[in-house]
Amino acid sequence: MATMTLQVPAAQIGWFEQMVRSMGWTFRREDSSDEKSVVDSHSVTPAMRRRIAQARKEHEKGETIRCNNKAEMQQYFDSL
Repeated sequence: MATMTLQVPAAQIGWFEQMVRSMGWTFRREDSSDEKSVVDSHSVTPAMRRRIAQARKEHEKGETIRCNNKAEMQQYFDSL
């Protein structure tokens, strides 16, 4: 297991914490003086590895939606 220490601006800590947790990583806040630092332990579970492998297969088969730029993405969303 690896540990990473990051300094995240206080205004963005909530967004960052939500993103980290959505990826299945653990998240721990540590206060050091006035600065906030975030430590997360990255662990990729076997279930996550299977999901990644499945997503790669779907991408190779062309079963995913691909947008190469913002305009293509907007065009896709407008078509829904």
